[in-house]
Amino acid sequence: MSDPVTRAAALLKEHRDSIDRLDAILVFTLAERFKHTQAVGVLKAEHDLPPSDPAREERQIARLQDLANRADLDPEFAKKFLNFIIQEVIKHHEKHKT
Repeated sequence: MSDPVTRAAALLKEHRDSIDRLDAILVFTLAERFKHTQAVGVLKAEHDLPPSDPAREERQIARLQDLANRADLDPEFAKKFLNFIIQEVIKHHEKHKT
């Protein structure tokens, strides 16, 4: 059996490898999400629709907070994260209006 320090180092490496994989998943998932929101922005611009949809944003925030609760994640963090994404999406949509 290995000593505790060696075992701890191995566990640390496993956790870090998982974190690295999850970071990659997050980046690629966000990129895919932004592809869809950019398409929405184009549609909104083509049809002269407003760049933001406050009612949908509120529904999405509530939905993500519920998901966060079920995932044992701080719902306030989920709300802040979604608000950050929404602001980026709105910036993209506003660019299409010009």
